[in-house]
Amino acid sequence: MKLKNVLIVVKDIEKSKQFYHDLFGLNVVLDNDGNMILTEGLVLQEEKIWKSFLGKEIIPQNNSCELYFEEHDIEAFVQKLERLYPPVQYVNKLMTDSWGQKVVRFYDLDGNLIEVGTPM
Repeated sequence: MKLKNVLIVVKDIEKSKQFYHDLFGLNVVLDNDGNMILTEGLVLQEEKIWKSFLGKEIIPQNNSCELYFEEHDIEAFVQKLERLYPPVQYVNKLMTDSWGQKVVRFYDLDGNLIEVGTPM
């Protein structure tokens, strides 16, 4: 068995598609009317569809998981993030962990937690 995809819930799939393309270079592999698979295995699911499956409310910024990306030039990434998405909500701005890795954590447009760090 292998893990195939990671699914996140989004309110506006077109805005989220643009966000993940702009910042991480992810492209659409399959667009299936409210369920979109991007490169690297990220799946965007429209909130209304997800709610109908679960029958429960969606809790943004629940801080129970994160999407993790690595970037060599993290300073340039942060500049791009602030230029393209200035209202981004940070969990922590660019910092250096005790083991020397530089990281930044923020929420996407729908409150999904993202971490970008330099490769270890």
